[in-house]
Amino acid sequence: MSNINFFQGQNDLLSEFESGDSFDRSALNSIKEKLNELFNLKNIHFLIGSGTSCPAIPNMKGLAEKVDEKVEWISKAERVIKEEYLHIKKRVKDSSNLEDILGILYSHKIYLDNSKVFDKIRICDRLIEAMESEIFNNINVSEKDAHYNQTLNVYQNFYRRLALRNKDLSRLNIFTTNNDLFNETALDSLNINYINGFGGGLNKFFNPAFFNYTFSKRMDTSIGKFEPVENMVYLYKIHGSINWIEDNQNSNTYFKIKEINNPDRKNNNVLIYPTPTKQNKSLGSPYVELFREFQRKLLEPHSVLFVIGYSFSDEHINNVIYQALATNSTISVVVLNDIEDKAITKIEDNRIYRIYGEVEREESSGKKYSQPIHYFNFIVDELLPNIDTTKAEDSLTEFIQFYHKNLSK
Repeated sequence: MSNINFFQGQNDLLSEFESGDSFDRSALNSIKEKLNELFNLKNIHFLIGSGTSCPAIPNMKGLAEKVDEKVEWISKAERVIKEEYLHIKKRVKDSSNLEDILGILYSHKIYLDNSKVFDKIRICDRLIEAMESEIFNNINVSEKDAHYNQTLNVYQNFYRRLALRNKDLSRLNIFTTNNDLFNETALDSLNINYINGFGGGLNKFFNPAFFNYTFSKRMDTSIGKFEPVENMVYLYKIHGSINWIEDNQNSNTYFKIKEINNPDRKNNNVLIYPTPTKQNKSLGSPYVELFREFQRKLLEPHSVLFVIGYSFSDEHINNVIYQALATNSTISVVVLNDIEDKAITKIEDNRIYRIYGEVEREESSGKKYSQPIHYFNFIVDELLPNIDTTKAEDSLTEFIQFYHKNLSK
C-alpha cells in the first residue's frame, strides 16, 4: 500500500487529498508542481550523500558493516584489535559513523606517538589501515562491479535533466559527501563541463579560485562579446575523493593536493574525511575551502537546496544548513529522504520541505511491490523536471514549422 508524505514545515500538504486509487497520482503531481516551481529560482544547489550511489556502493550503514567484517577477520590472529575497535565504537553517538571512529583513532594515535607506547601504536595503525583500505575498496568501483552501470545510468539521467539551464540563471552547484567518481564519470560521458576546484594540464592541483571561474563562448569576435555556456556545473566534493592525493613535488602551487586519473590504495590518498588530527595544515585547506564555498553559496538570495541521499548525520554540514536558514530569508530546503528521527524534521519553518514514502507498483507479471519515492532513481525518473534545453528548442522548432505550415493555407 502506498504511503506518500509531503510536508512544508509541519504542514501536511497532502491532507486535502482523499485516499483511493487517484491519491498516488494527485500526490505525486502536487510534489512535481512544487519542485518545478522551485527550479525556477535563480540559484539551485544539491547536497547528495551516500544513498545516491547505492546499490553499486554501500551507504554509510552498509559501509560500516563491511568495516565490521574486516575488523572481525583481522582480529582472528589478534583479538585485542577487535576489543579496541568495539571500545571506540561505544564512545561515538552513531556506531555507523566511520568519520567519528577514524577521528578518535587518529587522536588516539597522536597521544600514543607522544607517549611512545609502541604496542598500542601498532594496534591503532592496523585499525586505521584496515578501515581505510576497506572503505577504499568498496568505493573504488568500476564497470566490472555489480550494479555499476545501473548506478551510473541514474547519474547520467540526473545530469541530462538538469545540467542545461537557461544561460541567464546560475549554474548548478553539486555538493557531495561521496568520495566515488560517479559524478565525474557521468559528466564526462555526457560532455558536460564541470569545475571541481582543480586546474592544470597533465598535473591537476587544487585551487579554490577556480570556483569563481566559468566556461564561456565567444559570441562576437569583433567586439569580444562572450556568454556563459549552458552545459556546465560546479562540483564540490566536501569530504574529499578517492582520486585526490597529497603531492609535495610541485613547489609552484599553494595547495599540495593533486587529482589523479587512476586511484590506487598505494598512493597517499586524501581519501575520505576532513579529520583535523589526520591532516596537516596544507591538507586541511581543501576541506576548509570547500565548506566555505558551501556556506557562501547557501547565503545567495533566491536559493534552493535539494538534499538527496544524505541522512543529516554530519553536524558540520547540518550547521551550515541551519546557518543558511537563520541568515538567508529567501532560501528553501527540500529534503528528499525519510529522516523522521532528525532535528530538522521538528523545525516549524515553511521554507523546509520534506518528501518521502513509497508508492505501490505492479510488475508485468501482476506482482505488486513498494517503491520508495525518496530513492535517487525514483527522484530522477519521476519527480525532477526535465530542463534539457535541446528538447525545448526542438519543441519551439516544431511549433514554428506548424505555424508556417498553417499560415500558408
